[in-house]
Amino acid sequence: MVLYTSGIAAALFFYILLDKLYKMFNKLKNYKKFFFFIAVLFAVTSTSAQKATGIHLLKTYHIASTSGWDYIEANYGSKIYVSHGSQVNILNKSNGDSSDFIANTTGVHGIAFDEAQQRGFTSNGRLNNVTVFDAKTNKVITQIPTGQNPDAIMYEPFSKKIITCDGRSNTLSLLDPIKNIMLDSVKVGGKPETAVSDENGKIYVNIEDKNEIAVIDMKTFTVTDKWTLAPGEGPTGLAIDTKTKRIFVGCDKLLVVMDITNGKVVDKIAIGDGCDGVAFDADTKNIYTSNGEGTMSVIHEDNKDKFTLIETIPTK
Repeated sequence: MVLYTSGIAAALFFYILLDKLYKMFNKLKNYKKFFFFIAVLFAVTSTSAQKATGIHLLKTYHIASTSGWDYIEANYGSKIYVSHGSQVNILNKSNGDSSDFIANTTGVHGIAFDEAQQRGFTSNGRLNNVTVFDAKTNKVITQIPTGQNPDAIMYEPFSKKIITCDGRSNTLSLLDPIKNIMLDSVKVGGKPETAVSDENGKIYVNIEDKNEIAVIDMKTFTVTDKWTLAPGEGPTGLAIDTKTKRIFVGCDKLLVVMDITNGKVVDKIAIGDGCDGVAFDADTKNIYTSNGEGTMSVIHEDNKDKFTLIETIPTK
């Protein structure tokens, strides 16, 4: 109803504007200038509507062999790490050439790094463990047991721990990246999909089968709160703006924005179907959702409580 009303208002505005312009140019008996002005007006409005971000495909890197895919990690040096079935492919970021791989990571979901220790970690869903490797040489150091089916994995900067979201055991595994041991596990009461940190002692976890966010205190390793995502369902992707204290939760055809100071939903934006990942760019204040239907939704954070869908970009 809001969109429909907005459309009527916009049409009425343009009708009044064109009527006033026509009367003005009619008095001047200069119809050429009138039609030239209208042509320029429509050219400008249509161009701005077509490209809101300028984002487009730059390169495509092909990786040989079959098997499934999940998370990629491209934030460590000049390499791209790609979870790929039973191994992690390592590509040169500039040209896509395969430089190495991490073997024996059956059912791998994600890759995380402790840059201070120069170590990488992979969550191996079918092995119920994490592979630790040297980030310089890619040599495997050891494997650490976790909960069942570790999925998303992250380095948490406040506690300096590696965390896995264990989908089958409904737990988070907390790993010591120096001693290479599991320190503790936290029961979250449902299937944890992914997590983000406020970098100040708390993490926020999507509970996919409960449609809620679990809040974890990283000082005590306990669940301190649970917040409903209604009307959002099936939360998957998750990102955070630590400055505005907002998390962005990718749900079924909906991006839910939540205030992490109180758990209140402050906005809801329609996105593409099949969302499985969310990212936030702190420089542009844009939120990106990867949608299984073959699109990427781009939402701008106008302010901490107002968000606008600015573009839907076709992908593959």
